[in-house]
Amino acid sequence: MSAKFKNSKVVYSTNPDFNDWEDQEEKFDTLDIKAQKLYVSLDKKQRRGKKVTLVTGFLGKDVDLKELSKQLKSKCGVGGSVKDGEIIIQGDFKLKIAELLSNMGYSCKMKG
Repeated sequence: MSAKFKNSKVVYSTNPDFNDWEDQEEKFDTLDIKAQKLYVSLDKKQRRGKKVTLVTGFLGKDVDLKELSKQLKSKCGVGGSVKDGEIIIQGDFKLKIAELLSNMGYSCKMKG
């Protein structure tokens, strides 16, 4: 196996012009804050009954999503993570996060 595909998830390709997809940069930029439409919801499915606040609908680069997550976690004083394009904040902070996002300039709606 060549060094080019060392960390790749691709095992074999019959295409002679194959390029590793992970090496390609994202072609789209993060939308403007006013153009973003975020949804805040509360969830406890498959979490052993513990509540988490989900922020979904972010369109943009993962770096910008992680930065927004970091700001929200620090304002709420709790932990959380970013998975599959959504921000997961530990605890019931639905109203506080919706208010914070609105103050930052995001268009925000609450679900559920």
